[in-house]
Amino acid sequence: MAVYTEVSDEDLAAFLATYEIGTVLSYKGIAEGVENTNYFLHTTEGSYILTLYEKRVRETDLPFFLSLMQHLANRGLNCPLPVNNRNGEALGRLSGRPAVIITFLDGVAVRRPRAQHCGALGGALARLHLAGEDFPMSRPNALSLDGWPPLFAQAEAQADTVSPGLAERTRRELDGLHTAWPSGLPAGIIHADLFTDNVFFIGPEVSGLIDFYFACTDAFAYDVAICLNAWCFEADGSFNLTKGQALLAGYQAVRRLNAAEAEALPVLCRGAALRFMLTRLVDWLNVPPGALVKPKDPLEYDRKLAFHRHVRSARDYGLDA
Repeated sequence: MAVYTEVSDEDLAAFLATYEIGTVLSYKGIAEGVENTNYFLHTTEGSYILTLYEKRVRETDLPFFLSLMQHLANRGLNCPLPVNNRNGEALGRLSGRPAVIITFLDGVAVRRPRAQHCGALGGALARLHLAGEDFPMSRPNALSLDGWPPLFAQAEAQADTVSPGLAERTRRELDGLHTAWPSGLPAGIIHADLFTDNVFFIGPEVSGLIDFYFACTDAFAYDVAICLNAWCFEADGSFNLTKGQALLAGYQAVRRLNAAEAEALPVLCRGAALRFMLTRLVDWLNVPPGALVKPKDPLEYDRKLAFHRHVRSARDYGLDA
């Protein structure tokens, strides 16, 4: 959630005139995140988020994302809902970009989650997986095993300018994961980007999940691995076992991981760390001129990879036998 595309007052007024959401009282860009352009809209009818989709999101994928949010909401998951314009369409165009208005969720993102937040997040993730089981659409994960080498190719030549030896470490990791990557795990709809800024809390309870623009069809345990990476490491790079135990216990209270998923968790955590290291590395090296966004540090995930390489079993992440 960032601002890459500036929207003029005139273009915004013309766009909003096609909706029945009242008169705009204020709007401002949201600087957090790295993927799309987002504005907070406050109108006489309520509060909304206006999203303009940037180049990493393919326009042909947008019906999947918007339909998924509607489906999950219908199954009781608290997530944003796309707002239809007067023509009954959720998707429009603004400033040369595909654009959508979605409802605003109450709650706050917790930047430094405690164990109780991790436990609540684990339960919410499992409920998302169950709620998506009867979703009729599917979308391959373009940022899984086959998508990592092309990402690395974009950054390989400059990788060592970010950290000495990063290119060689990444090549070894790609080779190792290609050999060890599991198959046949239980799969379905996953969020694939459930970082702390995509989960809202009211008190200790999850009040909503947002930003479904990497959602896809993949292994449920891979989504768990993404969350272990995003929620259970401390600022000094150490893994917080108490948080890992809470997250996994919260998940398993709703949906149990089977033996194959538990066995695969260390490899999946390595893969999840590599995925975010690579996308951050590409973003770090290719910030668009004038973008109101600070790219996230790819070396944070390089350090997490170093931890994962020494993990021997899912117990090291806090999974009970």
